[in-house]
Amino acid sequence: MDNVGIIVDDLEAATAFFVELGLEVEGRTTVEGRWVDRVIGLDGVRSDIVMMRTPDGHGRLELSRFQKPTAIRTEPDAPVNTLGIRRIMFAVTDIDDVVARLQKHGAQLVGEVVQYEDIYRLCYLRGPEGILVALAEQLGTRSVTDILESA
Repeated sequence: MDNVGIIVDDLEAATAFFVELGLEVEGRTTVEGRWVDRVIGLDGVRSDIVMMRTPDGHGRLELSRFQKPTAIRTEPDAPVNTLGIRRIMFAVTDIDDVVARLQKHGAQLVGEVVQYEDIYRLCYLRGPEGILVALAEQLGTRSVTDILESA
């Protein structure tokens, strides 16, 4: 996987949120022209993009704000069982600290921070514009993959 794209209206707020989560801004640009129109199937596109990289260097997130045509709003607080891509999960080392820092950027817990066996502490947060982010703090050396492989 190269990257995950998220369309936002407030590019600066979304960028600040993901920087607080630990992602680094890799670059910023504006794209427009016939080639963009042809790739995404819209006419007259002009979009500002911030490309971000995860701290481990393996994942990238593309935040886009459409100047033209205007982005279409959907239900920002759709429940987690809504069809389609619903969340992005990030591994963190101190879930309580990350939750507190993201709440300063307007994030709200969807449920609670919970513990899954002796493996993870997990939670879901809503960030800017309803973006759903999951956090996972691994507690020991055993992982979900270990459990699945032993089943």
